[in-house]
Amino acid sequence: MNTAEMTAKMAAGNGFIAALDQSGGSTPKALKGYGVEEGAWSNDEEMFGLIHDMRSRIIRSSAFDGSKVIGAILFERTMDGSVDGQSVPSALIAKGIVPFIKIDKGLEDEAEGVQLMKPMPELDALLTKSKALGVFGTKERSVINSANAAGIAAVVKQQFEVGNQVLSHGMMPIIEPEVNIKSATRAECDTILKDEILKQLDALAEGQQVMLKLSLPVVPGTFDALVDHPKVLRVVALSGGYARPQACVELAKNRGIIASFSRALLEDLRFQMSDSEFDAALGSAIDEIYTGSTVKTA
Repeated sequence: MNTAEMTAKMAAGNGFIAALDQSGGSTPKALKGYGVEEGAWSNDEEMFGLIHDMRSRIIRSSAFDGSKVIGAILFERTMDGSVDGQSVPSALIAKGIVPFIKIDKGLEDEAEGVQLMKPMPELDALLTKSKALGVFGTKERSVINSANAAGIAAVVKQQFEVGNQVLSHGMMPIIEPEVNIKSATRAECDTILKDEILKQLDALAEGQQVMLKLSLPVVPGTFDALVDHPKVLRVVALSGGYARPQACVELAKNRGIIASFSRALLEDLRFQMSDSEFDAALGSAIDEIYTGSTVKTA
C-alpha cells in the first residue's frame, strides 16, 4: 500500500484499528494479562522481548489481517523490531494493515483537571525514522479527568500543536485527548472537548486532515459533528477500561466511529494457548470489535 491507498483505507475501510502500543510503564500489566507473571523476566530487555513475542504472534495469526483490522498502532520498540525477517511495519502492510506509531512519552502530573503530554524533544527524529519505515501516522495521548474548560482547552491546543508537527512530516496524526470514563463530569467533558476540537479543526490549513481517538461519549451521537467534519479523516474510539462486550455495545451506538482497542482486543489471549486456541480467541475478539465498528444500533 502506498500513502494514497493507506489514506483511502483509513477514510472508508470497514474494520478497526488494533492498539498494540503498550509502552514501558504498561508492559508488565499487559504481560500479566497475557498470563506472564512479573518474575518471568530479570531486566527490561527480557520484558520487552516477551511483549514483542506476544505482538509477533498476533501479527502472524491468520485471524489478524486487513479484512477486519485496517490499522495497528505500534510502540517504538515494536516498530524497530521484526517479524519473520520483515520489519514490523512491512509485515503489517503485507497483510493490508496500515501502521501507526505511538509518539507521546507519557503524561505530566494533573493540573486544571487534565494531564498534558510530556515534552517530546526528539519527535522530529522519530517521525523521520518512522516515515522511512513505511509508517503512515502517529498517535499521541493526553487525559482529561474533570470538566475544567481551561484545562481541556490546553489539552486540545497541545494535541493540535503536535499534530501540526506530524503533518509537516507528511504523516497522519491520531489526536487522542482521552476522557477518563471514571470522571464524575464525563458528559460535560465530552461537550467541552467537542467544542474545543471544532475550534482547532477550523484553524487547520485547507486540505489538511487529522484523525481523532476519543473515549466513547456518555450521550451517543455527541461527536457526530466531528465524524462529519471535512478536516477529520476518521474518528476512532478507545475502550477506556470497559470490558470488550460493554465497549462494543457503546461503540455500536455511535455512527461513523470505529474501534481502536487495546486491552479489549487482547483480554482473552494467553501465552499458554496452542496456536489454534490463540487464533480462535483472537478471531472471536476481532469479530466482536469489527461488528461494533461496522453495525450500528442508533
